[in-house]
Amino acid sequence: MTDTEPLYLYKLVPSSTPVREPLLERLEVSEIDQKSGFIHLSTAFQVPGTLNTFFHDEPLVYVLRIPYGSVEQDVRWESPEGKVAPRPGEGMFPHLYNGLKLGRDEVESVAIWTNQGGWETALTQARPWLLY
Repeated sequence: MTDTEPLYLYKLVPSSTPVREPLLERLEVSEIDQKSGFIHLSTAFQVPGTLNTFFHDEPLVYVLRIPYGSVEQDVRWESPEGKVAPRPGEGMFPHLYNGLKLGRDEVESVAIWTNQGGWETALTQARPWLLY
């Protein structure tokens, strides 16, 4: 993990909510995001843990890559306990507070990863694309 700002943030979307291209202006927001009032994101370093914790049994996920610079003003770095920090760090997750808007204006590209008895193969193949 690093304390430098990331180039990209990532939103993992389950197979039950397909992401089609061309992207809509506003994608459907998950129930957990609606309840939280913000969009849960991950850095490249956090993606493996997020996959294994929350998407362990998913057959596939849509991975949305979001340039950090385009949403930086609306991102808060928070711990799972709700503590806030000014920048990324160990245990701090990016949360997007922009009125729950995530769509073609925020998302640079979309990847589809399949779960082949675990996420290791997908993560290995994603290395050139999954950037901090």
